[in-house]
Amino acid sequence: MNLDDKYLRDSGRIILNGPQALTRLLIAQKRLDRAAGLNTAGFVSGYRGSPLGGVDQALWAAGKLLDAHDVRFLPGVNEDLAATAVWGTQQANMREATAVSRGRFDGVFAMWYGKGPGVERSGDAIKHANVFGTSAKGGVLAVAGDDPLCKSSTAVHQSEFVFQAAMVPVLAPADIQDMLDFGLAGWAMSRASGAWVGIKVVSDIVESTATVDVDPGRARFLAPEGVAAPPDGLHIRWPDVPLAQEERLLSFKLPMVRAFARANGLDRLVINSARPRLTIVSAGTAYQDVRQALDLLGIDDAAAGELGLRLYKLALIWPVEPEGLAARCAGVEEVLVVEEKRGFIETQIRD
Repeated sequence: MNLDDKYLRDSGRIILNGPQALTRLLIAQKRLDRAAGLNTAGFVSGYRGSPLGGVDQALWAAGKLLDAHDVRFLPGVNEDLAATAVWGTQQANMREATAVSRGRFDGVFAMWYGKGPGVERSGDAIKHANVFGTSAKGGVLAVAGDDPLCKSSTAVHQSEFVFQAAMVPVLAPADIQDMLDFGLAGWAMSRASGAWVGIKVVSDIVESTATVDVDPGRARFLAPEGVAAPPDGLHIRWPDVPLAQEERLLSFKLPMVRAFARANGLDRLVINSARPRLTIVSAGTAYQDVRQALDLLGIDDAAAGELGLRLYKLALIWPVEPEGLAARCAGVEEVLVVEEKRGFIETQIRD
């Protein structure tokens, strides 16, 4: 065992914290691409701020490993410029592949990060970058650090509403394991759909340390089948016009996002019952709160099943995948949604 195992070990269990998990994601994606025969590069930019205040330190500390995996870290002067730089990475292969313009890499997978108020102030750059899209061998993760209890912020924030306004799909990890799993799934989803993918990480998660499973089987993703796509594809191109961008995003990209989540089982039925009466739907740290509440009540999975309780854990909190949701809510008397702050998942389910 050595200190680099948290970044390089490709099986078994490792221990790492939230910023290290984000760093590992960049290295892991390069290794996955290399194994698949792709010559990709990585790029990460953002602006520090709690709960993501330690991300830049983790990236600098892993500088030699990042260089060895063709990953470039460029801290942003502010969140807006960082998002604009990430947008630029998806344009690297947009020109015709002539001897003059051909890039060194097949594509660039990119990560943007910022705390909740940084997501809000960067809405212009994020919205434009998302409607323009990502490259087929690139992809973008937008990591939002939220502080719902306002432990280290001047105001509470809930970034999923900003992502929704920019029509950016959102994944919500419940722990460090989910950060790794959803991060790699997010890049695969971004490549499949041509959209940016947001990752909402709250302070209780990203400021924690955990042991996680890094078995390579966790990073195998299926391409959705039977999903409509326009003749010219889903990805970034030039020239492009706003009305065509909007139609592509609403009619094709977001349905592809839902189909990807469905094909890869990102949302999970954690507790089932042969005679269901109540379905609890939750995500992120609110899901952990539900599990703790059941433990305090002395209700294990078997007892929950006897009581007629189903527990459905969402990974994709916008846009919610409707087919899996409908199946898990079928036949029950009531659906209870447990989430942070304002209702976000609940309104989608109700609608």
